[in-house]
Amino acid sequence: MLADAHVAADFRTFTARARANDDGAIRLQASGPVLAAYVCTLRALTLGESTPTVLGLRTMLLAEPASVDTTVGLGSVADRLAHLKDDGVFPVPTVTVTESWAGVLPPRAGWVRAGAVPPGLLEEAAHNGIREVAALVPDRAGAPVVATARGAVWGRPLRGLPVELASGAAFGALSLGFLVAAEAPLLFTNGRWIRLSTSRGHILVRAAAIL
Repeated sequence: MLADAHVAADFRTFTARARANDDGAIRLQASGPVLAAYVCTLRALTLGESTPTVLGLRTMLLAEPASVDTTVGLGSVADRLAHLKDDGVFPVPTVTVTESWAGVLPPRAGWVRAGAVPPGLLEEAAHNGIREVAALVPDRAGAPVVATARGAVWGRPLRGLPVELASGAAFGALSLGFLVAAEAPLLFTNGRWIRLSTSRGHILVRAAAIL
């Protein structure tokens, strides 16, 4: 049961933005009064591609405690949210799906703050990367050409940060609407994972080769 109409609207927006990137799956984890929703904004599409796996995480309040852990289709979640009633009861889809990224989620605890990102840097990097990928991929390009372009651009580390964060994190943050004007996103590390956090959500990056 979602906390209120604002949470329901936020859930719809998050799902719609995620589908625009990768109309695949969403992993839903509810523990107590909080629902965590994980989606994938970037991942390798071909064997050997260097595009990093970039996940988006949005947490939402529930009206009452719940216990859920399932990976389901984004389309089925969007359909249920579109028909959500005023009581805020979200019927979790019963048909599950299998996605490689959903099986290796980052830890919840043990994160160490590593610094912050200057406001505006991620938005600029994301827009530059989108233009660069478009310029590198000709019309009717095959999968190998697209994979090479994606890996070259989104796998490249952002400059001037205290940790080596792939440019794909900037794309994820922009596409999911996590960037806030004048807000400096915070950086955290935990083993091989890097987390980029703003007041709107979290971007989590782990190199594709590790997965």
